[in-house]
Amino acid sequence: MTARRHRIEAREPIWRGHFRADRITMRHETFAGGESGPLVLEVFDLGEASCVLPWDPAGDLVLLIEQFRGAVATLSETPWLLETVAGDLGPGETPESVARREALEEAGLTLDRLIPAGAILPCPGAVATRVHAFVAPCSLSGAGGIHGLAQEGEDILVHVLPLGEALAMVDDGRIQASHATIPLLWLARHRERLRAEGV
Repeated sequence: MTARRHRIEAREPIWRGHFRADRITMRHETFAGGESGPLVLEVFDLGEASCVLPWDPAGDLVLLIEQFRGAVATLSETPWLLETVAGDLGPGETPESVARREALEEAGLTLDRLIPAGAILPCPGAVATRVHAFVAPCSLSGAGGIHGLAQEGEDILVHVLPLGEALAMVDDGRIQASHATIPLLWLARHRERLRAEGV
């Protein structure tokens, strides 16, 4: 993959709220070496976010949260989803600080070590967002309960389950959120290396 040039020629605001949407006109260098015609895209801008998968290496357990997602209520599936702890980056925040803040708010966990587990572009054709993913080795002894910030309308149930069970739930479709499936699959691929490194 080689870097190619692109330029934004115009940006027209469509919506400004908690998130933003813009109509963007842009051109880009083509694979053949020329330039594309003007592309007009409607882009939903969510900014940057972090997600974190707490993992207890001793028991090979992971922590996931369950919450209601109204946007998914428009689909046929249930709007209660199993996800990783996650949150948006605010001004001056780092991906690591957001992962730690959200772990405390959404699961009652204080996290020390965060291991980068890649970056997720959930819907790059229409949504401008990047989710910084982490795995956090920690003890999950005593983890559980209902969490979340009342002022944000959060109603979050914590689940602690074996990694193998979580991976089976990815396989059969019970876990679909990309910020859950990707860290789980990353951990399945790297956990033996992490254990060999003494995690």
